[in-house]
Amino acid sequence: MAIPPNSKPNNTRVNNTTSKQNYTEISYGNDHGSINFGYVSKQGDVTADVQLQASDGRHQITLDKDGPRKGCTSITSPGNFQIQCGLDKNEAEDTLFINAVNGNVCIIASNGKLRLQGTDIELVAIGEGGSKGNIRMNAKGGSIEMDAKKVLINASSFCKIASSGKVEVAANSCLSMYGSIIRGVTDACAVKDSKVGGRRFQVSQEIF
Repeated sequence: MAIPPNSKPNNTRVNNTTSKQNYTEISYGNDHGSINFGYVSKQGDVTADVQLQASDGRHQITLDKDGPRKGCTSITSPGNFQIQCGLDKNEAEDTLFINAVNGNVCIIASNGKLRLQGTDIELVAIGEGGSKGNIRMNAKGGSIEMDAKKVLINASSFCKIASSGKVEVAANSCLSMYGSIIRGVTDACAVKDSKVGGRRFQVSQEIF
């Protein structure tokens, strides 16, 4: 049986504005869950076209219509959230597709690990200009470890490895180094510059 709970509109004030009013909300439900059409949020600032809610209020799907969450789809789950697809697809096909036409995509594990696993993993930044097209890795307070059969680094204009501590380069078979010009500069240049210069480079590297 349909239940119109908002037959009397709520006129409370939210952030100096009158809360949403809805005379046509319809709800169906029992002790296991409910589905609502035109549900007004508890704060009174958003109307949901559709809200599907389980017996646990934290377990729900909401399609918001207006207010600060206009056009938003919200899914909350107190347990696991699982998606499985591609059972009838092959390896070369794009099976799971997530596209944010505008804005950022944030995947956050607030208290756990973030894992990416696949036969191959590709990271591609397609932006242009100095402020876009970048891939950044930042391990705050930790380490970045790479372990592979082969590691290739190719920079078209500039490549730099710097540390405020110790840097070690080791090769158990053969270490090859090539440069059109190879210069070695030590901190001795800070006291007395060498015959071929070097103090300027030494000073510029002290910041690391």
